[in-house]
Amino acid sequence: MKKTDDAPVIARRISEFLCGYAPQFLTGSEHTLKGYKDSLVLFFQFLQEKGIAPDSLERKHLEKDWIEKWIIWLKENRGNSPDTCNNRLASIRRFLEYLAERDVSMAYLYQDVKRIKRQKCAKKKVSGLSRDAVSAMLAAPDTTTKIGRRDLVFLTLLYATAARLDEVRSIKVGDIHLEAAKPYINLHGKGQKIRTAYLLPRATALLKAYMKESHSQSSGNDSLLFPSRVNGHEKMTEVALDKRIKIYAAKANSKCADVPLKTHAHLFRHAKASHWIEDGLSIVEVQFLLGHEQIETTMKYLDITTEEKVNALATLENETEKAMEKKWKNGKGTLVEFCGLQRAGR
Repeated sequence: MKKTDDAPVIARRISEFLCGYAPQFLTGSEHTLKGYKDSLVLFFQFLQEKGIAPDSLERKHLEKDWIEKWIIWLKENRGNSPDTCNNRLASIRRFLEYLAERDVSMAYLYQDVKRIKRQKCAKKKVSGLSRDAVSAMLAAPDTTTKIGRRDLVFLTLLYATAARLDEVRSIKVGDIHLEAAKPYINLHGKGQKIRTAYLLPRATALLKAYMKESHSQSSGNDSLLFPSRVNGHEKMTEVALDKRIKIYAAKANSKCADVPLKTHAHLFRHAKASHWIEDGLSIVEVQFLLGHEQIETTMKYLDITTEEKVNALATLENETEKAMEKKWKNGKGTLVEFCGLQRAGR
């Protein structure tokens, strides 16, 4: 095999992965997609620093030894934390998994990378929002304005459904069922999975009023609940929504010190999950409501104590006993450019 045989294949698969496969089948999150691209850019920058040019790129440069050296490079040359290194590794694994599915002769690369140990990280408790903080945040939007009323509905749904940011961004008119005996919304989660989020009266009333004001009867089922003001057929960007949340956090913090100035969407999800636990829901019920496949994810997510883990597993065992129903030609230029990757300097 000539040295140049692998290079075009790898470059083509990267393009397919970033431009087609990942956004269509892995995630709708701009943040996650950026993470995939940034990780690949950094990996090929590393190879480039090690003297690997486009005309000498081979599959062996994607093997376990090279990726382990890259992780050391991330830590020592870029000062990345263990958490960041683990996130970068996860992104490379995703790409190599895709590569393995498209090119069987390279499947061994994915099997090898799975054997790389994750970096040890200090356990961190995820901080959510207290009930008072949630109330202060929901009181922050100016409801005398149309944008303020929209933002109130947006924040209310984040908390009421414990949905991920992209799940709320992706809600369409056809996903909303307010006339049902128990009003609900269908949320489109990770892996194209759909779960139902039931709404309490206050959230239902706010959503009905917003729908009446912002969505006419002629709005099709594919119309986004929260469309971009720039392009009404596209989702609001995560960056724009994060800015709105931080504006309200600053306002709410002046009245409730419990509100972190760096409040972000995921804190609402964590807060609701914590409050469900406080209100007596079992860990199994919270797992289902959050859309977690594994109960261990829910326990780590909520920083469950050892005693609570024992009780949770006991609950899971009891439910199981009841037979509960379970649900990516140019050889010139840099290696990064050859692979079709560009990234702003950091």
